[in-house]
Amino acid sequence: MIEARRLTRTYGPVRALDGISFELGRGEVAGLLGPNGAGKSTTMRVLTTYIAPTSGRALVNGRDVLDEPLEARRAVGYLPENVPLYPEMRVREFLRFRAKLKDVPRSIRRRAVSEAVSRCGLGEVEDRTIGKLSRGFRQRVGLADAILADPPILILDEPTAGMDPIQVREVRALIRELGERHTVLLSTHIMSEVEAVCSRVVVIARGRIALDGRLEDFRADDAIRVEARGPGDAIRKAASVVPGVAAARLEWERDGVASVDVTPRPGEDPREGLSSRLSAGGWPIRALERRRRSLEELFVEAVNRADLDAMNREAV
Repeated sequence: MIEARRLTRTYGPVRALDGISFELGRGEVAGLLGPNGAGKSTTMRVLTTYIAPTSGRALVNGRDVLDEPLEARRAVGYLPENVPLYPEMRVREFLRFRAKLKDVPRSIRRRAVSEAVSRCGLGEVEDRTIGKLSRGFRQRVGLADAILADPPILILDEPTAGMDPIQVREVRALIRELGERHTVLLSTHIMSEVEAVCSRVVVIARGRIALDGRLEDFRADDAIRVEARGPGDAIRKAASVVPGVAAARLEWERDGVASVDVTPRPGEDPREGLSSRLSAGGWPIRALERRRRSLEELFVEAVNRADLDAMNREAV
């Protein structure tokens, strides 16, 4: 549904995108992450035909953004970070106007507007002037506009910006629902938002892809924390030879208690073996739990790797 092939975009001497490539299939909900200035907004603007790539190709619903920009645009519902709205118009009036611009057939236009109002929780403000709405409600109006024509692809830039916690939960639930029949690419700085609604993450750093894949795959090698009473080095050595363990590292040892960080082999869960081995050694277990790496940890690792790669390239 979305395919980027070695996309490059330069602004004079600045290379905002440096040959990025990724693909999103039908029904995927992916989070686009990266530090400020990494190239996220540039990527979204290329995919939505707002700007052209310097080189490379971008396909949206099978349409090339350079060769078939109008067809590509029709396949995408776009929510920019700063939503362009007409503040003097009422909500329903604005959505009817936008439905006409998007060529929503007249026979279903009224129903399309009503569905967008309902799904985005705008019923209580549909007759109010947009300029008098809070930022959170204006963001919802922008989201309603994005889904109005029922496009196969949604590209959302900071979709929950300015919303209160209750609104955030409602919009996240809506995005999960949209992911059942749309391909969704959303950009956000809120890691918990990506973990809550996305199955896929793409991290851009210094204009390059630093991380790309399914969240569950990145967490397949999550560590196991073992805490037991006994000599730290002996517990570490015992843990390291348990079937299904790839490595064991002593984290700390104090007051006769040791904490060991165990890395399982891919697809393995050696917790039962660890429990049996430590019990046989006479070391009472105080804790034995899987420690899931957070998305923030994955993000920081990916960005740090990208920074190191960039320094190495500059040094050559």
